[in-house]
Amino acid sequence: MDQMLLMLPGPTNVSNRVLQAISKNVVNHRSAIFGKILTETSQLMSKVFKTNNKSYLLTGSGTAAMEASIANILNPNDKILNVVSGKFGERLRDITNAFGGKSVELNVEWGNIVKPESIKETLENDEDIKAVTVVHNETSTGVANPIKEIGDVMKNYDALYVVDTVSSLGGDYVDVDGYGIDICFAGSQKCLAAPPGMAAITVSDDGWKVIDKVDSNTYYLNLKKYRDSSAGTPPETPYTPSVTLVYGLCEALKIIDEEGLDARIKKHKIAAKACREAVKALDLTLFPKEEVSSSTVTAINMPDGVSDSELRGTIRNEYKVELAGGQDHLKGNIFRIGHMGNITYKELAITFSALEMTLKRLNFDIDWGAGVAEVNREFI
Repeated sequence: MDQMLLMLPGPTNVSNRVLQAISKNVVNHRSAIFGKILTETSQLMSKVFKTNNKSYLLTGSGTAAMEASIANILNPNDKILNVVSGKFGERLRDITNAFGGKSVELNVEWGNIVKPESIKETLENDEDIKAVTVVHNETSTGVANPIKEIGDVMKNYDALYVVDTVSSLGGDYVDVDGYGIDICFAGSQKCLAAPPGMAAITVSDDGWKVIDKVDSNTYYLNLKKYRDSSAGTPPETPYTPSVTLVYGLCEALKIIDEEGLDARIKKHKIAAKACREAVKALDLTLFPKEEVSSSTVTAINMPDGVSDSELRGTIRNEYKVELAGGQDHLKGNIFRIGHMGNITYKELAITFSALEMTLKRLNFDIDWGAGVAEVNREFI
């Protein structure tokens, strides 16, 4: 099978070190050996989250952590303010409704950020709101919400601050303790550059106070069970974890630690700017405003007269580069380039070379090589 270059907002390309780690022999998940690995992985996760809180590993995708973040704080008819600015904000809303909560929607037009003042106004008008959910990086729109500024607002209210950093942790600035985040979660297959199938979640003291008063509606994702099991000797998960995926996540986190988190984020920022400048050099247009654009994925308007299958299909089938399409009402109207994880100038140069060749095949009059030149310029 030909090697496909994944330039998606997850899953991302996995390093050989991580692939070698997941190929190691499986050990007893109730043993001291695995307990040591679990502890190390949890500690490395907390370091990336920038928190003194313990982090818990869930065998499941980022959506499992999403569900855990809601199901463990929600009694029937509790109000949750769900910021809905894209597909994943919608998902948190849907999970709130699925567990019997009352979703108070703060709708934001796709492609825009939520204004912290809007959250403040909503909380002022409804003191019964128990928690606020925000997606930091909306991969569906290529927009990064201002979680630091929202955190400044949230410090003045009793509502829990719940933040989805599935596609931003390790690629953009996230400071759980510094931003006053009560529940934060991430997935393995995005900026962390591990295989899909693992999620992590961390909870503040205030978060635990709420969780301890809730009779959780979930069995597998009951965080009190994860807390109890991790406190044992040896530390464990309450149910059988994916042992090999934990190996892989641990190795991926070691790579980030060796690289340095600040250096890792800087690399993502450079890649994002390179991508945006390359897009503009080819006379294509960004879907969101540049000042709110994501550091890990770039959303681009589809060129006039071109279908999704013509553009992405040609890039995939002819040049072996996989890009993402639009979701919901944006399907066919935008395409997305993920630049997260282990992405360097090389992967972006290949991607824009493939995009330029595809545009030429579709009879667009572009400045040949302009996109690749911008990538090179930003990485010098």
